[in-house]
Amino acid sequence: MAKIVLFDGTDLSAFTKRDGSPAEWTVKDGVMTVTQHDIVSKVVYGDAHIHVEWMEPDMPEATGQWKGNSGVYIQGCYELQILDSYGIESPLDNDCGGIYSIQAPRVNACKPPLEWQTYDIYLRAARMEGERVSEPAIVTIMPNGQVIHNNLILHSNTPVGYITRLLPKGP
Repeated sequence: MAKIVLFDGTDLSAFTKRDGSPAEWTVKDGVMTVTQHDIVSKVVYGDAHIHVEWMEPDMPEATGQWKGNSGVYIQGCYELQILDSYGIESPLDNDCGGIYSIQAPRVNACKPPLEWQTYDIYLRAARMEGERVSEPAIVTIMPNGQVIHNNLILHSNTPVGYITRLLPKGP
């Protein structure tokens, strides 16, 4: 599998908003920062190893979904939650590491706010026969080097999954 770097710390040329217009996040000192709207990769993937790095803001007065709520949409179908869930003993599917409305993480692997964190996402994309899914997607997710989902079968999209197509092969 070829390694493709979507963000090299300089610009957002590999991304657009959902409607195809230019991504509007800011880039400064090698870091992209969410300002408004979702961004999506211009490249459509099948099977993939996706590496994401992020930092949660420190929002001590906020609670629940107001604590730096974001997410990574895997193939536009499955939302992997990003949230300041540090210290939560039994995380839910809407806490950091959860596959929103599908599966809670096995354990809470979150670091405190203002520390860099990682997701390594290993996806075996759904297999298609025409418009029909013949085999569901399978995902293993490791935040900060700890397995929280291991070969999880994804039978359905998360509630706001916006995918219009799935491809059986990646680049």
